[in-house]
Amino acid sequence: MIRRIAILTSGGDAPGMNAALRVCIRAGLYYGKEMYVVYDGYRGLVEGDIKQVGKEFTSDIINRGGTIIRSARLPEFRDPDVVAKAKQRLEDYGIDALIGIGGDGTYKGLNALASQGFPVIGIPGTIDNDVGSTDETIGFTTALNTICECVDKLKDTSGSHQRCSLIEVMGRDCGDLAMYAALAEGAEGVICVEHPLHEDILFRKLRMMKAQNKSHAIIIVSENLYNITDLAKKISDATGFDTRTEVLGRLQRGGSPSAHDRILAARLGAKAIDLLVNDDANKCVGIRNNEVIATPIEEAIQQKHRHTHGLRDLIDMLQ
Repeated sequence: MIRRIAILTSGGDAPGMNAALRVCIRAGLYYGKEMYVVYDGYRGLVEGDIKQVGKEFTSDIINRGGTIIRSARLPEFRDPDVVAKAKQRLEDYGIDALIGIGGDGTYKGLNALASQGFPVIGIPGTIDNDVGSTDETIGFTTALNTICECVDKLKDTSGSHQRCSLIEVMGRDCGDLAMYAALAEGAEGVICVEHPLHEDILFRKLRMMKAQNKSHAIIIVSENLYNITDLAKKISDATGFDTRTEVLGRLQRGGSPSAHDRILAARLGAKAIDLLVNDDANKCVGIRNNEVIATPIEEAIQQKHRHTHGLRDLIDMLQ
C-alpha cells in the first residue's frame, strides 16, 4: 500500500506546474497520504533535498508561474547507478511513490526508476506540447497566450514602419506553438517542422503585399530551424520588405498560468493521486478528446506527438 508520495518538477519550467503540485498535495492529504516535495528535480532527488509538506505549503501558489520547488537538469540520470542512488534516497525517507511533472526527459527519468522497481506517475508539463501520450500539456495554452500578446504589440510597431517581422518562438521538435500562434494572429507565414519553409511561395506573397503597399507582415518561426538573422536578410533582399527579427525566448515560459492550464493541472493531478491511491503505478496521465487517461509509462515514452496536419491545412487556406 502506498502511504508516502513525493513530487518533483523537472526540465523546462511551465506555467501551471505549481497548480499541479498544489492539487497533488491536497488530493494526497485528502486520502490520508503523507506528502513530500523534492527540490531541484532529479539533482535534488540524488542529493536528498526532500521535505515533507502539509496543506499550508500550497497556499497562494495556484496562480504563480514557474515552479516553487525549482527544476534542474541532470544528464547523469541516464546512469543506472545514479538512478539506484535516487531510489535509495526515496527509500531512506520511507517514500513509496514518486510523481514527476515535466516533459519527455522527465518521463524517461521516471521510467528508469520504474525499471528498478520504484512506483512512479508522470504528469505532462511543458510549453512545447510535445508529449505523445496526451493531446495537451500543462503550460502550452499560457505560453501561446503570451506569444499572442507579444505579437499583438509587435504588430503595432511593425505597421507603423511598414516592416516584415520575423518572430521566433519555442518548439524545436513540435510546431504547435508556431502554428497555433500563426492561426490566432492571422500571420502571413509560419515556419516549423510540420510546415517547412517554401521560399518561392513566401517570397512571392510578400512581394505582392509590398506592391499593394500593405502596412506590415508577420511570420512565425520555430526555434533552431534557421538562423533568423540570415533569413531576415534573405527576405529583405528578395521582397523589398524591411525585415526585422524578434526572439521571444524564455519570456514564453513565464507568467501566471491561464485558467485553462490551472483546470488542466487540477484534472491531471487528481488523476495521478487517484491512480496511486488504487496502487496503480507506472503510468503517465494525460488528456485525450477531453477525457483524462492513463498510459503505461513504457508506452508513453515511445509515443510520438500527433502532428496537427488539419491545422496546417487550415493555416494554408487562410493565409
